[in-house]
Amino acid sequence: MRSVEGGCLCGGVRFEADPPLREIVACHCGQCRRWSGHVWASTSVPLDRFRLTAEAALRWFASSAAARRGFCTRCGSSLFWRPADEDRIAIATGALDATDGLRLTRHIHTGDAGDYYRPEGPPPPPARDGPRVLDCACLCGGVAFRLPGPAGPVTACHCRQCRRLSGHYAASFDAGEATIDWLRRDTLGEYATPAGGRRGFCTRCGSSLWFRSAAGEFSVEAGAVTGPTGGRMAEHIFVGSKGAYYEIDDGLPQAGRG
Repeated sequence: MRSVEGGCLCGGVRFEADPPLREIVACHCGQCRRWSGHVWASTSVPLDRFRLTAEAALRWFASSAAARRGFCTRCGSSLFWRPADEDRIAIATGALDATDGLRLTRHIHTGDAGDYYRPEGPPPPPARDGPRVLDCACLCGGVAFRLPGPAGPVTACHCRQCRRLSGHYAASFDAGEATIDWLRRDTLGEYATPAGGRRGFCTRCGSSLWFRSAAGEFSVEAGAVTGPTGGRMAEHIFVGSKGAYYEIDDGLPQAGRG
């Protein structure tokens, strides 16, 4: 069977994997949400069936004693998870050039899911008294900031860029950039998108943090909030570009099918 290819958004990291690939699993643990900005979905193969074909921009971050996470230092794409005690590597599904024959079949660590969505079905009702301050940080703590809460409506974006960067699809809420209180940003990096936007991420751990459009609109990745957001998933956009391996089943408005 033909190898499956994939890579990060900017092309600085490319790889090949020989089939069969494992079923797709969506992880809702706090680390994966903080790292990817929402939920990280992956497939997996043994290391002897995996090859890096471009790795100049690849960096590994030890997120725990049990595993390392691989990301692109140029664009911040969340790419790999490699356990210390297994000869396997988990690959972000959003990083694959094609997902033919793959399906999302399982959700794990659902008890750690964010307060603004449910792993399956409609999101919970919005909190009556949301947090007045939102503490946000990357996985390693190199970037940290605060902004007024609660988060409000959260938008899920299924465009190809967001899927490539996050590993699944992105979820963010609008914020006033001028209201941000920066606590630490020594490891903050920015990637300029082809459309003129900029994406902020940590260059040490790879966590996705925020997006600024070419028009200056600013949004924060919901997974970057370290506690309750007080927000609620409200809509899905660019659904015409969503991955074929999953369905949208929460009953929320959908836009961008064309």
